[in-house]
Amino acid sequence: MQDKNKPLLRIGKIAYTNLFPIFYMLEKGNLSEYEIIEGFPSALNRMLRNGEIDISPSSSIEYLRCPDTYTIIEDHSISSKGPIRSIFLFSRGPIEGLNGKTILTSSQSETSVALLDIILKKFYKIECDLRPANGLLDLVMSGEAACLLIGDDALKAKKTITGMYVYDLGDLWYENTGLPFVFALWIARKDYSTKKAELFERFVHDLNMAKESAMNNLNEIAQELKLLLLSRHSLVVSEEELVSYWKGISYDFRDEHQRGLEMFRKYSEELGLLNKH
Repeated sequence: MQDKNKPLLRIGKIAYTNLFPIFYMLEKGNLSEYEIIEGFPSALNRMLRNGEIDISPSSSIEYLRCPDTYTIIEDHSISSKGPIRSIFLFSRGPIEGLNGKTILTSSQSETSVALLDIILKKFYKIECDLRPANGLLDLVMSGEAACLLIGDDALKAKKTITGMYVYDLGDLWYENTGLPFVFALWIARKDYSTKKAELFERFVHDLNMAKESAMNNLNEIAQELKLLLLSRHSLVVSEEELVSYWKGISYDFRDEHQRGLEMFRKYSEELGLLNKH
């Protein structure tokens, strides 16, 4: 039984396929000092901001909006250098023809919506009405010109939706900048990482070990997730597809990722996106 007087580190968990390998290995370890709290990226951003959790993989724009509040855990991110393969704009026509149209966006993610806004305004010089919607069905069946899907919804839609133009946001960013795009960072509240420094450092060690182990055991992890996706989302995906998907993601955070993040910050600042919560 958990000692109520023992300090807990509250860890946010995004239950998307992209982070499944890390959490799969992390949760195989000793979690007695950690409390895992699951939620969508936008919900975890809010909880981290409000001090309801201490550490989380969190939208990169959340860090950029409150850099003095958070500490980046070194060498961890969810990034892509080209296609991310789970964040798609589905459009009934070419992207160039979307000027003045409504695009429905997922309410689950803030970074992806900001990235889409940047892509449209900075790279294509067009203005669209980005309107949040709930649920895969609402987005796809709305009749609007386009919709943005992320995470497992996007993976499923890519396999099932036909007759639409499909744009990978990671690919569009890389084509126009030559830099990786950082979708999420592992960040901690500075007050907690200081107050619970020893426990925080222990978690960072566990996270490092989980990432290393995950990257070395992707085939085993894919076997586990394949059945889970089928039961949760009726998503039929092969182990080979999952491994290929994970190998296309960069889980590191190095100099080129930092440059990509800085460019995202610059564009977001120019468009006033850092002032929105």
